[in-house]
Formats: sequence, structure tokens, C-alpha cells
Amino acid sequence: MAAPMLAVRGSDGTSMLQGVPVCRDDPAFPRDPRQGRVMSFSKDGSLFGWGNGQKVSVLRSKDSEVLQALDLPKTTMLQFSPLNTILVTWQPYSTTADNPQGDPNLQLWDVQTGALLKSLYQKKLEGWSPCWSEDEKIAVRSVNNELHFFENNDFNTIANKLHMQKVSDYILSPGAQPSKVAVCVPGSKGAPSFVRLYQYPNFGGPSAALANKSFFKADRVSMEWNKKGTAVLVTASVDVDKSGASYYGEQNLHYLDIKGEGAVVQLPKNGPIYDVVWSPTSTEFCVVYGFMPAKATVYNLKCDPVFDFGTGPRNAAYYSPQGNILVLAGFGNLRGQMEVWDVKKYKQVSKPQVPDSTHFSWCPDGEHIVTATCSPRLRVSNGYKIWHYTGTLLHKEETPAGKELWEVRWQPSPAGRFPERPVKYQAAPSPLGSTQPTTTQAYRPPAMRNQPAAASTKLHEEEAPQDMRPGSDRQPVSKAALKNQKKREAKKASKQEAKPDAPEPHSNSAPNPNSQSAESCGDPETDKKIKNLKKKLKAIEELKEQQASGKTLQKNQLDKLEKEEEVLQALEVLCV
Repeated sequence: MAAPMLAVRGSDGTSMLQGVPVCRDDPAFPRDPRQGRVMSFSKDGSLFGWGNGQKVSVLRSKDSEVLQALDLPKTTMLQFSPLNTILVTWQPYSTTADNPQGDPNLQLWDVQTGALLKSLYQKKLEGWSPCWSEDEKIAVRSVNNELHFFENNDFNTIANKLHMQKVSDYILSPGAQPSKVAVCVPGSKGAPSFVRLYQYPNFGGPSAALANKSFFKADRVSMEWNKKGTAVLVTASVDVDKSGASYYGEQNLHYLDIKGEGAVVQLPKNGPIYDVVWSPTSTEFCVVYGFMPAKATVYNLKCDPVFDFGTGPRNAAYYSPQGNILVLAGFGNLRGQMEVWDVKKYKQVSKPQVPDSTHFSWCPDGEHIVTATCSPRLRVSNGYKIWHYTGTLLHKEETPAGKELWEVRWQPSPAGRFPERPVKYQAAPSPLGSTQPTTTQAYRPPAMRNQPAAASTKLHEEEAPQDMRPGSDRQPVSKAALKNQKKREAKKASKQEAKPDAPEPHSNSAPNPNSQSAESCGDPETDKKIKNLKKKLKAIEELKEQQASGKTLQKNQLDKLEKEEEVLQALEVLCV
């Protein structure tokens, strides 16, 4: 079984790299030295297409035989249909004085014959390509606030239409027939925005919708189906947060499924939503959210939290193609720290660090990852790295000075070609070593380096991971409870430092009111009385401390002190 190849596009041309462990240029691929403008694999990886500013070429991946060479010098986008029947190309729309209407800039080509099937106008880059169902029986594109549906790749006849006022976005479901489509209509004049799910071809009014969700605060909406096409996640965003709490505006996450169920996903930490990604199993999804350090939480289809990864410098999440590994990463303006997690055991596998990375993608084998620094996001230190998910660096390629790297892309593989393998925790061997970050100490001024280290003060409170599954030993702890717990521990530590020579209590003394390890007597009513008495004793102890520090107590507080003996006797009777 050949390893998936890696396509590389940059200012020095387009090339193909053989997969791990070879990691060298594929001798069968005719390296194109011209600047690569665009490249794309077919869904199953059997075809590869690229444009170099002169023509668009299509070759067969297994033997690098060129199937088509189309004279399309201005093409900047291309895509294959799911069954490799049609090649779609797009170039920027333009007009001239002699041709004010312009020429059609979206072309559909027959992959096998190279014949032009249809030319269409598509002025905007957003949503430029038609969307197909996986069997190519249905294709859809947005035209003037309505969706046009085509059947069996016949783009000369509109088989169906879905007309709604100001459709801003749509997404066709993956999976088997019948196909579903999610459409979004933005709100206007005080009316809310809404998202509706339809099953093709049942578009007969609002009552035909499988699900309907309306909401305010939605300047922009992004939608994502799960792999089975049974549920969709909707992220609604506004550019301006009127409360002034966030510079990034405000985001909310909504859940809809084809059974008509809908819910708002409750995110316990305020702040922006950085990433929302479905698991390939279609039963869970991960959300990265909140002000830095951000939280990451996995939710089930009931929108209940399953596992909370705590806080950390992260803004993206990536499931492996098999769904057994999850990578939480912090790219962009963060340092490139990644956390690799075993999703089934919720155990951390590795914690590599790849600074200045602008691209991340999983290899279809679920074992290897590529990270890259690409232009124009960063124009210096361009290059890419291939490594194992355990943190071992397997291959490193640096772009020569004066050159730029624009894109790297794995060759896709047919479903089921790479089955799920057991997760490894031992780093894979490699001469390049590991990308695990080295432990560094905090900077200390020279005048303080010979003095004992003081307790460090952290800018943010860190939250540890929590397993929220039913029956787990670790129950979810709220942020307020965690903060109060830390305060109690700090207060207890300060008391112990203030009283180092305090005598130990005798073994036959009264029960400790602060003890939480007392066994239950079996009677709920008795347990309740004991608990209340211990609360009273704890309050009396606090009043004694206040009195010892010189604070004047009120009359009702003094009355509580006088009842200490009475409370102790009642507690001894119940504990017998």
C-alpha cells in the first residue's frame, strides 16, 4: 500500500513528494518549474490538477500520465466533482469597454474528453463552485438569492429551485441519499436571522423544512454538516459586541438535526469561538472558545459536555481522519504549541511545538501530519515539516532564500483504505529528533538569582482537564468553585505558616468539624443533622479566630460561642 504523496506549490513551481518514509521528489511526476497558481486533488486522490499561468493540466496520480492540458492562463481556482466526472475552473470576472457584460468565468469540463460542458457567470469568489452530492445525482449553486438544483450533471436544465429572500449561504449534506440542504437567511429590519434544513426536492414552503432555527446577532453565519449528514452546527457572529466585552465581536453556536431538534450550545467561558469541528464518527464535536487562554470542550449530540481539555494557548482543533486522535493547536499569533490527545482514553499523547506555522493537515493514514509556514501569511522562514503524531520530526524542507512556499496538500485516499490503528505513546525513532518543547525557566534579574525562589504570580488561572462523562471519577468543577478552592488552600497554608508550633489535638478530642471523611451512619436524617452541627462548629471556630485577632464580636456572635459545648454534646450523641 503506497503512502499518500504530498503536493507542493510555490514560487519555484509545483512538485510532488513521495510519502513517508521516502520523503523525496517523485521521479514519475514532471516537476513544473513555472510558478504554481493553483492545484487540487480529486476526492479519492486518483487525479491531480494544477495551473501554472499558461495552462491547466490534469494527470493520473498512479502513473503521472497527463490526461488533459487546457489553455486557461488566468485560472485561479479548480475543483473535481466527487466521482471525477467534471473539472470546474474559475478565473476572476472582468469587463472591457468593448465587452461591458464580460465573458463567463466559470467553466465545467469533461475530465475524460476535455470538452467544455457549460460556461457560467460567477462574479464572486465566495461559493464559486457548484456543490455535488457524493453520487453526483444532485448539484446546486446559488444564483441571485435562490438555489438552482441540477440532476445527473445536466447543467443545461434547472431541475428544481429553492427561492428564499436574500439567501446568504447554503451547504449541501454529505452522505447517502436523500440529500439535505441547509440554507441561511440574514435578518433585516428587526427580524431575526434563521437557518432551515430541507430534504431534496421537498421545498414547499416553511412547513416543508426538517428543522428551523432563528436567532439574532448574526452578521455572518458559518455552517458545517457532520459526516453522516444528520446534524449541522451553525456559528453566528456579529462584528461589534455592543456590551464592549470583546474586541472580536460576539459569537454563538447553534445545533440542528434532521429530526427537528435544535439547541444553543452552552459555552462556560466568555469570548470568541475560534474553531468548531465535527468528529469523523459524527457523534461528537469539539469547540475551541473563550478569551486566552482558551478552553476546548468535546460535546455529544445532546450538546452535553463530554470532556473539557482545560485552558491553554490554542485556537484550532483537528481530528484525525479515523477520529481516534484530536490535535489542539495555537497558530497565527500564538507560538504553535500543539496538544495531541487520544480521544477514546482522553489521554495526552504528546505536546510538540512548531512556531510560525500557518498550515496544518492530517495525512489520510492517520499517523503523520504536515505543518508549513506559507506566504503571504509569513514571507520569511517558509518551509514545511512532516512528523509523527507522537512528536517525532520525520522530514524537514526549507524554502531557499528569495523563494516562497504557497501551499502544501496531502493526496486524499478512498474511504476505508487506512483503518484505525491503536494509538502509540512512545515517540517514533527519527534522526531529526523530536519537536517536543524544551523546558525553560522564567527569567530572573541578576540581583535576584542568588536568592531563594519566590512563589510565581500567574497572569491567568489555569484550568486542568476534566472528564465529564457519566460515572467518571472527576466531576466537572465550575470556574467559581475552582477559584474558591484555591483561596481556601492559600488561606490554610498561611495559617500553618503562622502557627508552626501549634500542639496536636489529643486522639480522644471532639470530632473535627472540618473533617469531610466521616463515614455515613446509614440514616439520611441523622447524616443531615450531623452535617448541620459540623457547620455550626466550623462557624464557632471562625468566630474564635476573629476574637483572638482583636475583633469585637456582636451579641448574637457571643451567644454562638456560649453554645459550643451544647453543640459538641449533641454531635457526640449522634456519632455514637
